[in-house]
Amino acid sequence: MQTLSSDGGRPPVAIRPGLWLFAPSRESQGGSSWLLEAEALGSDGDVLVDCPAFNQANLAMLEQRTAAVGPGTLVLTSRDGHGRCRRFQEALGWRVLVQEQEAYLLPGVKQLISFSGEHCLGAGVRMLWTPGPTPGASVVHVCVGSPADPVGLDGLFCGRLLLPVAPGQLAPLRTARTFHWPRQLASLERLRDWLPLQSPQWIATGGGLGALRGEKLVMDGAKALAQLDLVDLAGVSV
Repeated sequence: MQTLSSDGGRPPVAIRPGLWLFAPSRESQGGSSWLLEAEALGSDGDVLVDCPAFNQANLAMLEQRTAAVGPGTLVLTSRDGHGRCRRFQEALGWRVLVQEQEAYLLPGVKQLISFSGEHCLGAGVRMLWTPGPTPGASVVHVCVGSPADPVGLDGLFCGRLLLPVAPGQLAPLRTARTFHWPRQLASLERLRDWLPLQSPQWIATGGGLGALRGEKLVMDGAKALAQLDLVDLAGVSV
């Protein structure tokens, strides 16, 4: 039996062609979720990055998308984004993809797929294991079409590996919840090597969007990643 939030909720908003942003969810530690439309990806199903709040507005939108293009895939970038994953899966019949270190946190979830180091969801959509914020943290890179194409996509969904600290600026943040700080910095170094040259065009994060002061994406993502001083960050304490 579905138990929706008593709050009907705010519907997601379109950020750019093929990309939607859901309101922050208390069920996912205040995190934000993102939807990539199948049409923009050239795939047979949408990709939902992390769980939005389980309320009527979000469920109605995802049910409409399922009816239009078929079941999609719910990708979880860390345990902080699991939310009410099982409820959504039961309601929509979507696949659920999670890094193997955190699959045990989802007992009873059907169509659960886990991966180890890397995973390809389809043409132009890849995942990389980036432990640090949590043991099974991961990122999603999408590169479909030309970056110069207004309907193309060249972005990185970084979960909480990086968080906004000011308009146009991201950084790894060491908190009491951080699983392993040195591994987080090592994951960032690996991520920079893993991404194609001059990619991503933009970065979407899983939390802390208020620091962007109205903006939703951090543009010129490749430059933002390159500017991180990982040596200096190694000395940061909680």
